[in-house]
Amino acid sequence: MVPGPRTQSAVSAAPAPPAQWHRVLTLLADIGLLIGTRAVWTSAAGHRPAVAAVISLCYASILACGVLALVVRGARSLARVDGCVLVTGVTLTLCAWIMLHNGSDEALLTTQAARELAAGHPVYGQPWPWLFGHGVALTPTVTGGYDYTYGYPPLAPLLTVPFLWLGHGGTPATAVSTGALIAGTVALWRMLPAPWRSAATLVCLGFGMLPSYGRLGYPAIVALALLVPVVVRWTRTGQGGRLGTAGLARAVCLGVACAAQQLPWFLAPFLLAGIYAVRRGELGGRAAALVVVARFAGTAAGVWLLINAYFVVSEPGRWLTGIALPLTQGAVLHGQGVVGISLYLTDGSDRLDWYSHASLLLLAGLLALFVLFVRRLGPAATVLPWCAFYLATRSQDGYYLLMTPLWLAAAVTAPASAFARALQPRPGLLSGPHRRPARIAATALLLAPALACAAVAATGTPPLRMRVTAARHPTAATVSRLALQVTNTGDTALTPHFTLTTGQGMDPYWRVVRGPRTLPAHGTARYELRPPAGRFPLPRPGVRIRLRAFTASPQTLSSTDVQAAVRAAG
Repeated sequence: MVPGPRTQSAVSAAPAPPAQWHRVLTLLADIGLLIGTRAVWTSAAGHRPAVAAVISLCYASILACGVLALVVRGARSLARVDGCVLVTGVTLTLCAWIMLHNGSDEALLTTQAARELAAGHPVYGQPWPWLFGHGVALTPTVTGGYDYTYGYPPLAPLLTVPFLWLGHGGTPATAVSTGALIAGTVALWRMLPAPWRSAATLVCLGFGMLPSYGRLGYPAIVALALLVPVVVRWTRTGQGGRLGTAGLARAVCLGVACAAQQLPWFLAPFLLAGIYAVRRGELGGRAAALVVVARFAGTAAGVWLLINAYFVVSEPGRWLTGIALPLTQGAVLHGQGVVGISLYLTDGSDRLDWYSHASLLLLAGLLALFVLFVRRLGPAATVLPWCAFYLATRSQDGYYLLMTPLWLAAAVTAPASAFARALQPRPGLLSGPHRRPARIAATALLLAPALACAAVAATGTPPLRMRVTAARHPTAATVSRLALQVTNTGDTALTPHFTLTTGQGMDPYWRVVRGPRTLPAHGTARYELRPPAGRFPLPRPGVRIRLRAFTASPQTLSSTDVQAAVRAAG
């Protein structure tokens, strides 16, 4: 018997096939989970076989999901595969935390702050030098010392207090940050449209980037998780002239995020400006400003103040100094931004302060451009703030990648079409017949001050001329003393602090055994230095050894290559 044609009901019952890009996105998220997994499995196999077994099961899940992503027929079936990829990613993140949960200096400081808080002791302005050393990173400052204090808003220690029972070290703080990352990932996964959900798994748990920061105990991870509900569909805030439950929830989350870490402070002005522009195009100026933006900002500020209230009352001065510490501590140059010119390509600069000026001016210029061209730049609201850090004295890549899930959230839920009716200022020159050249000129004018400041900083000259005159070698591979001749070529007296580095970071400062504390302008003096550990191990031949000298007022850096002199001097 020859089968007849399928009936209409049979055709309509067939599942709708998923888009091919959805399959590819699921596959990419699945592949992203493989990055870094082998290292965790290798560690677990020798110490925690049960964890290694779970990771092996995750490998099986990754393989199965890879097959299913390409062969399932229906969109709903592929959505279930997306869920399986998410569960696999969460499991791998937890396995990695079990194996590596001691944390970094950030975790140790957060945990110690939580312990002090639980004991009723002050949190801010309290140095805890015993937390550092033994492989724990230090934050050197241009004053010749190190920052041993807690320098973040108080939410992370507050959340860490209930987890202090987990043990010593930074484990309680890493549990909070890793848990926050998982919660933020699940929230983003649920809030995105179904075909895009695997992208959340990829950017949050794939690549091995953010889970490693969670295991290091960064408070910024907590802030990231709280910003996810703020950013998803943020252009709908105040729609129709009322905040509603969703708008109030976004405001609360923004306030709590700002109480976790300082990075949300840089994002908030862009979100507020964008909300005002979108709502003003819909409601008019008064309603947009007073009914929507003022209530939104007021709610966020009130929540932020409520979380900080105990510290405002108990230790107001130290609290204010503490939460502003990353902006005022004077940490030495570090990062992958423009500061690399003064760190690695030249011998330093006598105008390091101009990097900070450049960063602030770039942030202000980008915000002004965002307001002027909100219809074009609106979708980039979650990316623009981090561009300012490229010119900062601390321009490490963590400032860029820690908030990358927000880039995805905005790209999917706040596209360019959401800004089609946004009201953007149009001065006469920008809307006239020559508007294109005028807009280019306005952009250049707003960015020029920041670029000029960066150029001033990068083209500065090192104020100290340094020459190694002698070195003491207890063994052929170590140095215990270093004698220098230092000349101040500038017009200002300087107080130098010396260190030798063999890589991209800053090694601990050397102790000045002999030599003046302050070197007068155009003066020359001899210094004798001793390594902080008593001996400085020489690297293998060919490795660059840099002698660096920082000064605090003004902030300067002088560097010179000394590998030949250190090995030859005796």
